[in-house]
Amino acid sequence: MTLDPSIPFSVQAYLDDHRLSVTTETAKDAFAKAVEWHVERLSNVTISDGNKSYTVSEFSSAMALQQIADTAEAESKTEPKV
Repeated sequence: MTLDPSIPFSVQAYLDDHRLSVTTETAKDAFAKAVEWHVERLSNVTISDGNKSYTVSEFSSAMALQQIADTAEAESKTEPKV
C-alpha cells in the first residue's frame, strides 16, 4: 500500500442523511479533516485517494507505514556502504 501524500484526497462523511465531502491537497490535510469529523461524531467517515477508500484508522496506519518506508529508504541512501 503506497500513499502519495502530494495528490488530492477526498474526505466523505454523513450527517443524518446528508453526505458531506471535501477535497484536500495533501494526505495530512485529509487526515486532519477526517479526524475532525470523526470527533464530531459524523458517521461513515472515509478518505479516498481516488483508487481506494480508507477508514480513519486504516488511513492512519497507511500513513505511518508510508512514513516508515520513506525513512528507511532515505537512510539507506545516506548510510555509507561497508
